[in-house]
Amino acid sequence: MSTTPSKLDAEALYQALAQQIKAGLQGAENVALVGIHSGGAWLAERLADELKLGERLGFIDVSFYRDDFSEKGLRSDVKPSQIPFDVEGATIVLIDDVLYTGRTTRAAINELFDYGRPARILLAALVDRGGRELPIAADFLAQTVTLSKQENLQLQRADDGRFSLTVVHA
Repeated sequence: MSTTPSKLDAEALYQALAQQIKAGLQGAENVALVGIHSGGAWLAERLADELKLGERLGFIDVSFYRDDFSEKGLRSDVKPSQIPFDVEGATIVLIDDVLYTGRTTRAAINELFDYGRPARILLAALVDRGGRELPIAADFLAQTVTLSKQENLQLQRADDGRFSLTVVHA
């Protein structure tokens, strides 16, 4: 279902995404969660707590793996990637907040393969805003939205852990 950004409730979207992931992982073995910094990492932390997967939680910052690194440069908030479990043969749920061009997802997959060869990678995104430049689709998705190229969605996490989404105009 597609909607306009003014109707987005980040908490409701998180709950819908979490339910899809829980149902989709029934019977899966060797499951691990990997959140893409920063919004995907926040979602993954909360989901890992709910699924009791704290020992199987990792984080990726794709800054050095992006194919547009030379154009965008290095952000000031780069964080180290942390994958504290064996990726080899694992079922990885790669989690991001907003799916757009697919370039972040591609970079995250490339980085994951530096840690080993997972049995399977599933992509979960809170919101898909379209505009794909690469053939990438989410396995788990809470909402599809329509935005102009001058608009971006930004996930925020409050001190109490609650999520909110804001449309930012470029």
